[in-house]
Amino acid sequence: MRGVPPLVTTKLLTKTYGPVTALDACTLSVHSGEVFGLLGPNGAGKTTLIRLLLGYLKPTSGVARIAEKDCERQSLQVRRLVSYLPAEAALFPHMRASEVLRFFYEIRPGGTWSRYLDAAARLELTELRRKVSYMSTGMKQKLALAAALAADTPLYILDEPTANLDPSVRSVVLAMVAELRDAGRTVIFSSHVLSEVEEVAGRVVILRSGQVVHTQVMSELRSQHRIHATFSGQPPQIPPHLASQLEMTKCEHGHITWEMPGELAPLLGWLATLPLRHIRIEPIGLRAIYDRFHSEPSRAETSPASDDSPAPQREMEVSV
Repeated sequence: MRGVPPLVTTKLLTKTYGPVTALDACTLSVHSGEVFGLLGPNGAGKTTLIRLLLGYLKPTSGVARIAEKDCERQSLQVRRLVSYLPAEAALFPHMRASEVLRFFYEIRPGGTWSRYLDAAARLELTELRRKVSYMSTGMKQKLALAAALAADTPLYILDEPTANLDPSVRSVVLAMVAELRDAGRTVIFSSHVLSEVEEVAGRVVILRSGQVVHTQVMSELRSQHRIHATFSGQPPQIPPHLASQLEMTKCEHGHITWEMPGELAPLLGWLATLPLRHIRIEPIGLRAIYDRFHSEPSRAETSPASDDSPAPQREMEVSV
């Protein structure tokens, strides 16, 4: 929104461990009411960035702010504004699921108990009397999600929120994230599952070796297309009126690939004049953008992962 300051900002935020730079001069902003995707392979700096935002780590240099509060010097005030789901939530093993939900409900003012019960029901967490120590990994993830998503806060930071969940529950999580966005809440969504980030995020940043290497507005990405065609003889030459838009990315053995931003209408008329044997047009997805900066695909999109930086030891990290 014009004139409204971003809810989250970082400026030249850096964290080093001796000779290792976990986060390198990270500058970004997250606006109120948006779902902000955070992408990168293991060790890229995602979890380090999140821990700096929450005040769990002290930056080597630079600054991070949430709602204009300094994340290092005002960390307690910052955490009152944030509901946090870590990649590996450590819940109290001796508590029953209902007691865990009640704990989070009581420590966070402004919420309603029915909201927590509704979140648990939507996530198919039906056995609330079971102790955490007897719950499966998937059930624990559902419990942590219910506690995080039911909180009444302006900012939600979700680190690998759909790990260990079956596809139907993953869809519910994405729907709940979209509802938070529609209600004007802000979500930082860190995940290795690119299709999920592509579905819910309005903007995405890609981290590599601790640096922000690309920022992608998803509405712009959805208007870009890739054209695959097969031809005989010499490859078609791009006409002058398309030269500034159409980019040839591959041409070999009778196969050619172009990428086109914006509207397809100017391109279709030209394609109709070519003696092509076969043509296929597809939207450019987030995977294509990601692979430009990380040539090796992530080993397991559906596996949870955290950065290799040291983490503070806590019995519970969800919604602290």
